[in-house]
Amino acid sequence: MAWFKKENKPTETPPNEERRVKTEGLWVKCENCRAIIWKKDLEANWEVCPKCEHHFRLDAKRRLELLLDDGKWTEFDAELASTDPLKFIDTKPYSKRLREAQDKLGINDAIISAEGRLNGRPVNCCSMEFAFAGGSMGAVVGEKVTRAAERSAERKMPLIIVSCSGGARMQEGVVSLMQLAKVSAALARLDEARVPYISILTDPTTGGVTASFAMLGDLNIAEPGALIGFAGPRVIEQTIRQKLPEGFQRAEFLLSHGFLDAIVHRKDLKRYVSRSLDFFFG
Repeated sequence: MAWFKKENKPTETPPNEERRVKTEGLWVKCENCRAIIWKKDLEANWEVCPKCEHHFRLDAKRRLELLLDDGKWTEFDAELASTDPLKFIDTKPYSKRLREAQDKLGINDAIISAEGRLNGRPVNCCSMEFAFAGGSMGAVVGEKVTRAAERSAERKMPLIIVSCSGGARMQEGVVSLMQLAKVSAALARLDEARVPYISILTDPTTGGVTASFAMLGDLNIAEPGALIGFAGPRVIEQTIRQKLPEGFQRAEFLLSHGFLDAIVHRKDLKRYVSRSLDFFFG
């Protein structure tokens, strides 16, 4: 006679969503070497793959933390926001796209303009945010860059711009295209004032940004593997009806053809820019 009897209670099988280990967002696959990387390790390494040193994109605020002492800065023109001059609508109103990006990212447009110190030297630094409308340049981006250049000229303070952009913002039409001339004129005045401007091109830097301020630096620096160009490779191939060379529009290709002054690893970027400014100021 059994003293104890095991009751066979039916067990409830949890739904698939509960059984699955929730690892979403904890691991990242490198798009270059396909290695699986612990996200915290990637963040600690400034978003550079520890296996192959592929450079992931950094957001605008992390860029400023990378370059400016103690990650501290004073922001300018943060209140500037687009008024949707064309009342543009595609699959949704442009005004709604702007509000969604502003709510999600906590900034009013695709660039942060700030003043801080780089190894003790006061600098103006603009950092573009690709997650905001593809880092595209509309009236606000153009105005912020122009004001930064004017402040630098007035205060004899070097200007650094980190570009990460899909080009001009189509939803603002000709208003966006006018920014190319506007920012180029402001940088010309900065040059006349003999104040150095360093342009840092990251992945990607394309379209109207490449055609204006991104390539106008006294020193043009790129990160390894960055896509840099005006029109996309597919458009160019269809236009000229020729196969483009290997690595076309990548930073290494541009450096070998004289379009860049240097390619600098992210961990060395602050030191390189600091030494460059020491050279400019003699």
